[in-house]
Amino acid sequence: MRIFFSAGEPSGDLHAANLIRALAARRPDVEFVGYGGPKMAEAGCALHADLTSLAVMWFLRALLNLHKFLHLASRADRYFRHHRPDAVVLVDYPGFNWWIARRAKAHGIPVFYYAPPQIWAWASWRVKKMRRFVDHVLCSLPFEEAWFRERGCHATFVGHPYFDEVRRQRLDQSFVERERLRPGRLVTILPGSRTQEVEQNLPWFLRAATIVHKRLPEVRFAVASFKPHQAELARRMAAGAGLPIEVHVERTPELIHLAECCMATSGSVSLELLYQTRPTVILYWISRLAYFVQGFFRRVKYITLVNLLSAEQPFGPDLAPYDPAQAGADRVLFPEYLTAEDRSREIAAQVIEWLTDEPRRQQRIAQLAELKARVGHGGASRQAAEYILRALEQPKGSPPRPHYRPGMVVASSGGWPGDGT
Repeated sequence: MRIFFSAGEPSGDLHAANLIRALAARRPDVEFVGYGGPKMAEAGCALHADLTSLAVMWFLRALLNLHKFLHLASRADRYFRHHRPDAVVLVDYPGFNWWIARRAKAHGIPVFYYAPPQIWAWASWRVKKMRRFVDHVLCSLPFEEAWFRERGCHATFVGHPYFDEVRRQRLDQSFVERERLRPGRLVTILPGSRTQEVEQNLPWFLRAATIVHKRLPEVRFAVASFKPHQAELARRMAAGAGLPIEVHVERTPELIHLAECCMATSGSVSLELLYQTRPTVILYWISRLAYFVQGFFRRVKYITLVNLLSAEQPFGPDLAPYDPAQAGADRVLFPEYLTAEDRSREIAAQVIEWLTDEPRRQQRIAQLAELKARVGHGGASRQAAEYILRALEQPKGSPPRPHYRPGMVVASSGGWPGDGT
């Protein structure tokens, strides 16, 4: 059996690698090939290209790399024609992965979407592509299954793969103990996994850190960088700030564990912050044009996964961005700012509150612990692997149509393998 993977983000590389390991544990004879990153290669996937090197944001940057994406899509098409894998597994990265799905379906190859893109938040019209090109949607978030089913997709909830990763993490205890001996309470800054995110968000975090330091001089700061070149960028940005600030690479779990509270760029790291129950304020800074455009496409109240998981109505009707002055703002677990403005003062004020009001900080930790107990279970990789193998081991010609017409009544459990898990 041969399975072709396509994952383009660093987080997708991680989730795909864990899924590959889960599949290999159940079927050692499976061959894994495709597009991904170094973690997939370590897990045993024969990479045709490192797609994570092309992790780009926004239309213009994607357009500048269009020729590279077209080449990779054409290369995958030739591979499907001449080597025909038994299945194609896509992991997030929707812009490019729609092309891969289209070519796989043209060759009659079953397509599974693991950790599907959050089209319910930004691009709900793309559900038509999901119905047309994807046979099985393996959902990460509890509310996604119903959303996709209501729109005609064959979907099942398997859990969020990020919780598999955080549950298997082992902290470097020697690093933790050394840091604990240092004076001062720690605030950890997580500026994102993409270089573009670091460039856009870290300057505002440093401004907020300056405000915090003026009020609480004993507080120290640490930046958790994803890659070495991003760490160098962070060091240059922080050099002129005059702050007690350090920059570390590949120390994210340890720095979250050590922190009193955190400042973070919106992304899947919010689930790690939830798992470690660290009070956090979220920033996602974008240009004024991008902010104007997102207002036409965003279909959810919050941009942070933790806030969506805790919200009673994640899809509205109130879609106004978070405002600390609005009624009920204190119930938002991670105060968040999707903005084109300078929100450093609001970010600093929240951090200062957690550092000076221990009962409020402990209250937030308790709220996060309650949500973690409800949603922070592992097992996504295992459930997804079992689902994929059951689907592929069905007798040829027996599977029902993977999708159905919107409006049809579909049971929430039972049926085509693993449904409703």
